[in-house]
Amino acid sequence: MDKDSAHVVAASKFPMLKPDEYKIWRMRIEQYIQMIDYALWEVIENGATLPITKVIEGGMTEMPITTSKEKAQRRLELKARSNLMMSIPNEHQLKFNSIKDAKKLLEAVKRDLVGMQLQRRLKGIS
Repeated sequence: MDKDSAHVVAASKFPMLKPDEYKIWRMRIEQYIQMIDYALWEVIENGATLPITKVIEGGMTEMPITTSKEKAQRRLELKARSNLMMSIPNEHQLKFNSIKDAKKLLEAVKRDLVGMQLQRRLKGIS
């Protein structure tokens, strides 16, 4: 099996998030993203490193991406976020689309969906 075929097979088994199964999804999405490219998971774990800001004349200025290393890092960040977004069901896409950092996206998914699980359990108890 060539490299492209392997990615097609992997993509067909993309772990979709189910609101009641966050812990399982978290484990499976981590394994899936590490299988694609371990550097993607590092971006999610460590957060975005770009854009770089500097203080110039008393104000914060965002520095443009200029080096090939910075461009490669930006591509990784976009790919990591895209992989996470693809695993989120359509009904939650709009809620999380505004979050541009992969690490913050994963934290928001956990916060919102684990919170929803707790609310459902409390309603079931009362």
